[in-house]
Amino acid sequence: MSADRPRPPDPARAASVAEFVGALARLRQWAGEPSLSRLRSLGGRTAASDGAMVDALPKSTTSHVLRQSDRLPRWEFVRAFVTACFRSCDYPDELIAGELERWRAARAALTEPAAPSPPPPVVEEEAAPPPSPPPAAGETVEVAPRAGSRDRAVELLVRRVLREEDRARKGLLGGYDIAPVSFGPHTRPDTGSRHNHAHNHAHSDASGEGPDDLHTIGRFFTALHPQRLLVVGESGAGKTVLAIELVLQLLESVVTTGDPPGTVPVRLNAARWTLGRPFETWLAEQLVQDFGLATGDAHRLVRDRRVLPVVDGLDELDPDPPTGTPRRAMGLLAELNRYSDLSGRRPGAVVVTCRADRHAELRAAGVWLDNAVLIRLHDLGVEQIAVYLAARWPDGHPCARHRDGIQAALSGPAAGAVHAALATPWRLLLTVTAVESGADPHELLRADPHAGPREGAEVIARRLLAAYVPAATRLTPRTAHGTAYQPDQVRSWLVNLAAHLRWQAARTAGADRPPPGLTAIDLVPHLLWPIGGWRLVRALHCLCAVVLAIIAMLAFWTGSAAGDLGTGAEQALTLALMTSWVGIVTGLSLSSWPAAAGGRSDVPRRRRVTGALLGALAGLPVGVLGGLAGLLLTGGKIFGPAFAVVAGGTGGLTLGTVIGLTAAGRRGAERMTVSEAIRAEPVTLAGFGLCGALTGLAPLRLAQAGPVALVMGVSGAFVLAFALGVVFKITTGGWSMDAELAHPREALHRNPTIGLAFGLTGGVAAFLVFLMSQGLVESLVCALIGGVTFGLAFGAVAWTRTMIGLIVAATRGLLPLRLWSFLDWACEARLLRVSGATYQFRHRELQDFLTSSGSDA
Repeated sequence: MSADRPRPPDPARAASVAEFVGALARLRQWAGEPSLSRLRSLGGRTAASDGAMVDALPKSTTSHVLRQSDRLPRWEFVRAFVTACFRSCDYPDELIAGELERWRAARAALTEPAAPSPPPPVVEEEAAPPPSPPPAAGETVEVAPRAGSRDRAVELLVRRVLREEDRARKGLLGGYDIAPVSFGPHTRPDTGSRHNHAHNHAHSDASGEGPDDLHTIGRFFTALHPQRLLVVGESGAGKTVLAIELVLQLLESVVTTGDPPGTVPVRLNAARWTLGRPFETWLAEQLVQDFGLATGDAHRLVRDRRVLPVVDGLDELDPDPPTGTPRRAMGLLAELNRYSDLSGRRPGAVVVTCRADRHAELRAAGVWLDNAVLIRLHDLGVEQIAVYLAARWPDGHPCARHRDGIQAALSGPAAGAVHAALATPWRLLLTVTAVESGADPHELLRADPHAGPREGAEVIARRLLAAYVPAATRLTPRTAHGTAYQPDQVRSWLVNLAAHLRWQAARTAGADRPPPGLTAIDLVPHLLWPIGGWRLVRALHCLCAVVLAIIAMLAFWTGSAAGDLGTGAEQALTLALMTSWVGIVTGLSLSSWPAAAGGRSDVPRRRRVTGALLGALAGLPVGVLGGLAGLLLTGGKIFGPAFAVVAGGTGGLTLGTVIGLTAAGRRGAERMTVSEAIRAEPVTLAGFGLCGALTGLAPLRLAQAGPVALVMGVSGAFVLAFALGVVFKITTGGWSMDAELAHPREALHRNPTIGLAFGLTGGVAAFLVFLMSQGLVESLVCALIGGVTFGLAFGAVAWTRTMIGLIVAATRGLLPLRLWSFLDWACEARLLRVSGATYQFRHRELQDFLTSSGSDA
């Protein structure tokens, strides 16, 4: 930037929204009028709710916002736009952060007058503002700091909760139209007095006049004392949507003002809790697994009561239909009743949602959530259904003509059955989806007028559920990767996935500590392999792993000339080490649940390059010292000082570079301790050590080193390789502050990459050893074959197991061969949805219907 260039526009002078938007336009003029295309490229890309990468500053959005002078732009847009303008004119990078803070403060000043009063009812279009994705490569999105100290863990959690709930909301609703769900006190003779009094107090303080509905749930909850809420409703009544709206409304001030909240509401799937697990411990684990907080930060936030747990789906803990007392739900309620506030003298804030029939079972068993206000979601009335249909199908919409048909069914001879069938948002959504695909509403809502309302409603409900998969398939045709899906195909595959979830539920019920994600509702990519057959897939994986391990060892045996050189004792030691390593690989391949963990994604390229350079600088001297140590132990008989320095430096440089790349983006992130890494995978680390011992043994054998040098060299190589394995474990596991919420497949996709990184870096060390006894080409071929097979057999266990399982399942016609494409399409078609790092069915009723359909088939 030239010294005589005028200062950029000052946003602090904006006294109104129109002036603020005008300041943005002047900033673009000041930056040299960059085109919308250039702003789009400089704004970077961000992940949309479905995981797809999209532009942070689309041209149409930028043009629209700059013309809309009566509405304050969201901070995410302002941050991306301002950053792009400054980068367009080569403004110094170190000054951009200060300019962003000026714009943030100016924008926050325009929202301050409304801050002291309670937030107004949220209109539908703004009920779930999108979270803060990174506007450009290399930039970390953070909640704006407030005066004084900042809690980066809270900022990170807020950002990720906003993004996850926005994604979940769109996955459930398919847009912004929400059925007008209302709620009120749940009156019972045994609890009505206390609960109704608390509800009426909250209503008078929070809602003022008008009904309690989804738009006022945030204010309603804020007025509760203590802040303990139990939400009950029928299946499909909108309990999860209410929980999402509550979280987003409680965090709305973060989006509008940038001020971090005192407590962060976090929605949790109750089905992931295991019986006997302390609630606080489990809550901290969920913050680590689902939102990437460091273990210490997660436990600190839970201990300091900076997290408001919103426990969704208490009814999903136990089998349905019930096979006895709901023991797991009773256990979780007991834990929640022991959950106190920071003082320990009052009940802790918590929100729980539960289906009405399961709540009745718990009440009959004498168990409830102590000190909680109990509200019930009301069924939709005929007028509310009409309001939703008018919003969904306004005049001029192709389906607007069907509104009268549905209204006629609601007032016809079987009106009671039709209304009972459409009384929940989920059933109403099933209806409109089927009608939009071409179904006749008269046929869909047909019922016997002489049957009872309940029986007629059940008939209609099953008809709507049966029509949903074909309707969603027709409305969302497959546009890539081959021919279109057929409704019968889609239904068959979904039935198999639903059956697998039932299997997972049974498996979890009999396990003390099931792997994360093995629940009755979560479809985790690396846990889907049992669909191909529990015993068959494990046997094939074991066979594949053994073959790969033997190939890796044969490549090492050939490259190191182990059969031609050395004494019989040294060859026996080599064979013993090889056999031990093959045994470890075999054991890993037979493990019940190979894990694919980690959440790093979208680490800026600049930081990766920096990490690689720092790793190389650190690895170079270590490698040189290792080469000189080898020179000392072999007595200079095999190689000289020059080879020791060059080979050792090359190996250290390579290892350091790879470690630096995998460790990129670790600033402020969880740092696993050495003891934690050893406890996590001791067998794998022992395998690293054995490979190191093999590599160190080869030059010592060639030099015919004495027993002392042999023991020292082999032991030192084992310890060094074991330490490198620990470093790999620390750098490749966990989350990064720069990572956004992972796509469900991300950890699985990264598993073979990490495995090959293990293998090829070890292959470099082996190549340098092979050169001592083989030619260049032979050494390179043996090192490459050994490194790849080593990585697949030893470092990509979860990926290999999953691929074998899916190939077997596809061969048997249980799943499509391109399963990942199908799962993504199913989310687009609103048959499935993404929840954190898992897939889930759009609604539990759809999952149960497909399960029963599969059983009947």
